[in-house]
Amino acid sequence: MTQENRWLLPAGIDELLPDAAWATEELRRRLLDRFRAWGYELVIPPMVEFVESLLIHPGDDLDLSTFKLIDQLTGRLMGIRADMTPQMARIDAHSLRHEGVTRLCYLGTVLHTTPGGFAGSRAPMQVGAELFGHAGIASDIEILQLMRDVLEAAGVRDFLLDLGHVGIFRALAVQAGFGPEDEAVFFDLLQRKAIPDIEAFVTKRGLNPHLADMLKALADLHGEGVEVLRRARKVLAHAGADVGKALDDLSVVAQALAAGSEHVRLHFDLSELRGYHYHTGIVFAAFVPGQGQAIARGGRYDGIGEAFGRARPATGFSADVRALVELCPRDVVKDSAVLAPAISADADLLRAVRELRAQGQRIIHSLPGQGPDPVSQGCSRVLQKHDGFWQVREI
Repeated sequence: MTQENRWLLPAGIDELLPDAAWATEELRRRLLDRFRAWGYELVIPPMVEFVESLLIHPGDDLDLSTFKLIDQLTGRLMGIRADMTPQMARIDAHSLRHEGVTRLCYLGTVLHTTPGGFAGSRAPMQVGAELFGHAGIASDIEILQLMRDVLEAAGVRDFLLDLGHVGIFRALAVQAGFGPEDEAVFFDLLQRKAIPDIEAFVTKRGLNPHLADMLKALADLHGEGVEVLRRARKVLAHAGADVGKALDDLSVVAQALAAGSEHVRLHFDLSELRGYHYHTGIVFAAFVPGQGQAIARGGRYDGIGEAFGRARPATGFSADVRALVELCPRDVVKDSAVLAPAISADADLLRAVRELRAQGQRIIHSLPGQGPDPVSQGCSRVLQKHDGFWQVREI
């Protein structure tokens, strides 16, 4: 790197200049206030942990996304967090060890080895919430309602919520007797919605007609509105109690969300299996028009604390604060700053400045040689002495 280009940042790594930084900070505060209003406790996990704590789900993509380095003190391999959900599981299972329900929220930067997500960033500012200790559908509904509330706090009111349930695929795969290899192949075909290949795959295995038809139909069970669920009940009528319970849960969620807001459009996709390796129930993602990437996503992942010796039911969601700021641009309101004389031994001036700052005013002291023009210094008012008192005057 030469002196001429040493200012360059790595691909996918960016900085926030004043307007964007203030907009991000303002949103960060608003989102944390919203979590607090819902009774979620804030935790701040470390940026770096031993990889055993960060990579608790064998077979997922988190390993490839995690930067790794050697701890010079212990010689052990450490990782820079690429996702904060495993850290939440560790905190719930080991650091807190509360009985009953635990509600946690978090906000912090994560780091990815390759660009991904919104705008190809490698350093998203992840914000999210996790609810531990409850396995019922009520906690899934709470998390979904909280996610909607958080998105609305960020100015996102109209979005499409995509809902699925990994339990449907798992139950049918078990009934079909798929081993790990067959399950992985069929999983890939479903994600690509490769219907001819799905039909060939199922036919080749000689399954009973009812089960074969249900497996073939999965890729087509998607669309907007609860009509998809009614169609699924007919197509999957012989799928068993587990599948029926999954469809019941999706119906209850749909009713709860429809009752809470007219802005959310519901889309169901029973072959969408994002996070399949660790999710165990309902999965969801929020989309806005014109963006192919989800602006928030989550789901149920029971047993997540097992790696830390305390398996707990859990559900949660996460989003990227920077993506929300970019998606919901708002005019940055510049505070009307006051230009005051340079700091001196004038006790009355210092007292006046302290009082103004205590009232929330922005006070900028002029500096010798800076020039007398307040506007060039971002000020629309000046602090001047008049009749023996320091007063703020409009320019």
